[in-house]
Amino acid sequence: MLTSLLAAFQFLTIFPLPARWQPSLAELGRAVGWFPLVGLVVGALLAGANWLLGFFLPSGLSAVLILALWMLAHGAIHFDGFLDTCDGLFGGKTPDQRLTIMRDHRVGAFAVAGGGLLLLFKYSALTTSADRTLALFLAPILGRWGMALAIVLFPYAREQGLGRVMKDHAHWPQAVLSTAITLLAVGSLGGWSGAVAMVVTLVILSLTAGFIQTRIPGLTGDSYGAICEVIEAAALATFVSI
Repeated sequence: MLTSLLAAFQFLTIFPLPARWQPSLAELGRAVGWFPLVGLVVGALLAGANWLLGFFLPSGLSAVLILALWMLAHGAIHFDGFLDTCDGLFGGKTPDQRLTIMRDHRVGAFAVAGGGLLLLFKYSALTTSADRTLALFLAPILGRWGMALAIVLFPYAREQGLGRVMKDHAHWPQAVLSTAITLLAVGSLGGWSGAVAMVVTLVILSLTAGFIQTRIPGLTGDSYGAICEVIEAAALATFVSI
């Protein structure tokens, strides 16, 4: 239990840990259940930074620094997956071409456009949010919950890769654990608005995963990162309108 929890933090963040090691395949699978807890810690970090920066900086400038910290905390792993997904899904003409493009680390026009629009969307949502602190707390939790459900519920497109390992070793217990953590955290912090955000998360997960599967025969590791980013953006937008 402890090793799988540490594996989740090691995989999803750049946080300093007591020790870093190569998790077993089973530990990587079990780590999926702890993803929302990682999001809770990241959300607490972002909310604390927002509170601190509010004493010194105007709202717009602090939003930029928070977005930078948000990306840095994860080593930009999810953002990178989003960029690769944009290039692959919109740049290829066949499923095989799209999968090949997604493995190419070079950045194309669709990645630049998609990444720029994503950051602009998040920035706008942060600067217009009715409760930025709550949004920053909950968005990382919901994003990683959606990612955990995507790993368990949807088919995988490749025969090999780190995402394949997680897919093969994450099952219903991990989906239940991630949902329980999310319900407890979001229910405690967000109340009815948190419940609305959870419903939005499920809708966005279904739509995003469904669209990806119309372009390639399943999800990939990049897709998981893209789903996390899209859900985070949708969660931030939710707290603009409620």
